[in-house]
Amino acid sequence: MRLTMIADSHVPKRARDLPAPVWAAIEAADVVLHAGDWVDVALLDAVEARSRRLVGVYGNNDGPELRARLPEVARVELDGLRVAVVHETGPKTRREERCAAAFGDRDLLVFGHSHIPWDSVAPGGLRLLNPGSPTDRRTQPYATFLTARVAAGRLEDVELHRLPPR
Repeated sequence: MRLTMIADSHVPKRARDLPAPVWAAIEAADVVLHAGDWVDVALLDAVEARSRRLVGVYGNNDGPELRARLPEVARVELDGLRVAVVHETGPKTRREERCAAAFGDRDLLVFGHSHIPWDSVAPGGLRLLNPGSPTDRRTQPYATFLTARVAAGRLEDVELHRLPPR
């Protein structure tokens, strides 16, 4: 099972649209995980239309229309892998401990908000991934997103994709 993970797309405020490599990854994925800050419901509609399966949440920049359609936290099982998606996890200090306490029943937590790619493992084995942002790199050298594979309950081939400057 192929995953594409994105967060903090901020369309159309930070970009008019997602970059072409992100759309290609969305269309190639079996499941798209979006960790919030869509900003416009039109992007949600477009991602839903172009993905096989979407698991998404709302972020702090998402208004009432997005919040009516998306949960704050999503929990799914993907080929035996127990996954949670959330926008905010708080400050980076002690993030692993906080997330292990809140999501200890999960194998993978995908989160956003910071626009900073993150890959760590919490006590108890919870993997934390932040794909960064495909449209608003802020202090990062590149805009980014993640892909991975799930096989028999295991997360494999996690890859951070750097996008060319716009």
